[in-house]
Amino acid sequence: MTRKLSFSGAINEALHQEMERDETVFILGEDVAKMGGDFGITKGIWEKWPNRAYDTALSEQAILGLCNGAAVCGLKPVAELMFADFVGVCYDQLINNAAKLCYMYDGQASAQIVVRAVTGGGIRCAYHHSQCIEPWLMNIPGLVIVAPSNAYEAKGLLVGSIRNQNPVVFLEHKLLYNTKSEVPEELYDIELYKAKVVKEGSDITIVAAMTMMAFAEKAAKELEKEGISVEIINPLTIFPLDKETIVDSVAKTGRLVVVQEGPKVMGYAAELGAMVVEDIFEYLKAPLKRVTSLDVPVPFAPVQEDYVLPHYDDVIKACHEVMAF
Repeated sequence: MTRKLSFSGAINEALHQEMERDETVFILGEDVAKMGGDFGITKGIWEKWPNRAYDTALSEQAILGLCNGAAVCGLKPVAELMFADFVGVCYDQLINNAAKLCYMYDGQASAQIVVRAVTGGGIRCAYHHSQCIEPWLMNIPGLVIVAPSNAYEAKGLLVGSIRNQNPVVFLEHKLLYNTKSEVPEELYDIELYKAKVVKEGSDITIVAAMTMMAFAEKAAKELEKEGISVEIINPLTIFPLDKETIVDSVAKTGRLVVVQEGPKVMGYAAELGAMVVEDIFEYLKAPLKRVTSLDVPVPFAPVQEDYVLPHYDDVIKACHEVMAF
């Protein structure tokens, strides 16, 4: 039987194994070396490779600038942004330099970097440490956004991200760090740009990522008791989206519910909805439904944060609404 590993442990193991395999991989960020990272994700690496683990100044702009320069020189930096929210500080380095480098130099140079970004709400971190930042980046050609939902995916997708030729923003949801799933000890990678059909069904397609996957799976089990068959799609790579897998699923079921943690306006649920309506409108049996956070900043007060974030009951309600048609 495959052993179980935590989400955080799986990322740590992926880093150790990939650094063992490829000497051009190194890590950098605030307190990622001697301390092992604020969340303990990089523990043990500095002890093994003191010349390949660097504590940086408290400057996301400096971290990404160093990444870009190192990548141009043939290295493969894996940077940690302690909180994804601070991608705004290094936005120019990411979107105007890293994302465009390969295109500008016709493939002769590229920014083969991975930016590990700790994302999401649910642990009372308030306004500046709880946001879902993927919509900020989805309009940037050249970037890749990866979003695992369990430990198995975290290890395989991180390895795939490090080996990818493009700059990758690798989203790690805080609430997933202590969750466990079966993870092989050997090194493996999961293909980027390919969505996963988590469960097959015939009545409704639910698309969900990261922590929202747990809502989708729970809802599918509950709805099955009512005779409603749910198909679940996990994008894995949020950008670029695996359009074919999602469109094929919705063409089969005729109904779509997208569950995303971030605010509704301009979120990836909106892009999914537009994509489906544009391509297979004639297959739809009901209007699509989006289950999202409210369009407000994430509050600190527990009762307010709980009110703002999406809930399992919202998923059930949305599914019942699309089944009413």
